[in-house]
Amino acid sequence: MSKTIRKVGIVGIGNVGKAAASAILHENIADELYLSDIDSERAKGEAYDFADSIEVTPSRTRVFDVPLEGLAVCDVILVAVTERSQMISSSRLELLKGTAAIAYDIVPRLRQAGFKGIYVIATNPCDIISYLFYKLSGLPKERVIGTGTALDSMRLRRQISNLIGGIDPRSISAYMLGEHGDSQFAAWSQVRIGGQSLDEFEAESTELTALNRDEVEEAARHFGWEIHKRKGNTQFGIGNQLATFAKNILNDARNITPASVVLEGEYGQNDLSIGVPIVLGRNGVEKILHFHLTDKEKQAFDASAELIKGYIQKTLDDHQEETVEK
Repeated sequence: MSKTIRKVGIVGIGNVGKAAASAILHENIADELYLSDIDSERAKGEAYDFADSIEVTPSRTRVFDVPLEGLAVCDVILVAVTERSQMISSSRLELLKGTAAIAYDIVPRLRQAGFKGIYVIATNPCDIISYLFYKLSGLPKERVIGTGTALDSMRLRRQISNLIGGIDPRSISAYMLGEHGDSQFAAWSQVRIGGQSLDEFEAESTELTALNRDEVEEAARHFGWEIHKRKGNTQFGIGNQLATFAKNILNDARNITPASVVLEGEYGQNDLSIGVPIVLGRNGVEKILHFHLTDKEKQAFDASAELIKGYIQKTLDDHQEETVEK
């Protein structure tokens, strides 16, 4: 009997990488899990520690620590690397110089090693780093995916749920779109409560007051920073998102999620990665969904896209200058 072995790799075994690994093991998402970190002894120690936990979980996942090139055998590589400096504000863009340098180092090495699978990227700033992975990897755009505004959209749904009587967030369809950062926005025209538009729901809810949409959007936009400034990092939310992306790819779930993906004309934009709704399945991005945004939402989307493009161009220019100097 032939058996397909599901192989997932994680590069960067810090707080986010460990949270993703834990979720993969406890949900039995992969048959083999490969851990790689610039600190190889830390990766080995985490692999040993995770191996100790297997017997008391439903998982039979085998865990290995490998050098970076050892990840090339994986179906999916989850990217959780970060640079060492600490964020001093809510803007993820301040991390770009350090994380771009990491991308320029690891992606060509994995390409040379023959990686042909799918990248799922959580490293910030997610949209710019996802685009760099696409340009450097040689992979089709469908196989390079950033987690983008997936977690932000969960936060939006939870905020809405709290204010409309505790309806299960899983019964709410709501999306943050654009940059995974300060320029993201809530697509209020697309919000549905069990299939009913938010406007209709509010009109029929005599016991509830209308949402203050600006406050709800702002809370969703900056909730990650509220966590970061209290504990110094975010890990479990984004770690579980990474694991969920891997699960939905391996299971060909074809679920709809926002993600940072490369656009080629969709939403009137080209040559950047940005958060939009996609169908996620075995081939990565199976389809990009096109929402009919209001004029205000389209303006917000275009402004976010232009911000991302500016940072992409600056990153490419800076790298070219550094290459010339060497």
